[in-house]
Amino acid sequence: MIEIPSDLHRDLVPLAWLLGDWAGAGVFDFPGAEKCNFGQELSFSHDGRDFLEYTSHSWVLDKDGNKVGPLESESGFWRIGKDRQVETVMTRDTGVVEVWYGQLAEGKPQIDLVTDAVARVEAAEPYSGGKRLYGYVNGDLLWVGEKQTPEVSLRPYMSAQLKKVVSPEQVAEMARNLPDMPDDGIAFFK
Repeated sequence: MIEIPSDLHRDLVPLAWLLGDWAGAGVFDFPGAEKCNFGQELSFSHDGRDFLEYTSHSWVLDKDGNKVGPLESESGFWRIGKDRQVETVMTRDTGVVEVWYGQLAEGKPQIDLVTDAVARVEAAEPYSGGKRLYGYVNGDLLWVGEKQTPEVSLRPYMSAQLKKVVSPEQVAEMARNLPDMPDDGIAFFK
């Protein structure tokens, strides 16, 4: 059951399933980088205004589920626009800022996002856009990200299964039992 805080802005009620601290593990695989398992902690919070605040930190895991080093960090804000449109602004530690738009699925807690605008600092890696799919499945937050660069067509590159506030031991256990990333990156949601 999804709890809706009494002070949550009414426009954000359709996003209430995202609220909280989440942790888990996933798979990273993109041409030009070493494939790896990663751990992730992310948080969706609110202060009563008409947006959710989002933060995410991920790190490379070794075969035993131990932290090896940082992978990606990002932060941003999520809003609901007209006709259940989700509007997201994210900033990445690599020097990339993105504007994302997407739709809430009808009748289920799922969001499909696509980049609308990308800005990069000069030192940022090549990046031209992406897609993300977030879903609440059996109490877990599942997501898959697709990425494209001028050299690589849009393709899945990260996916994770996150649980509400879990211990480091549970994250390590999840990392040891990860399946390979599906070719289409969407299989988690089927």
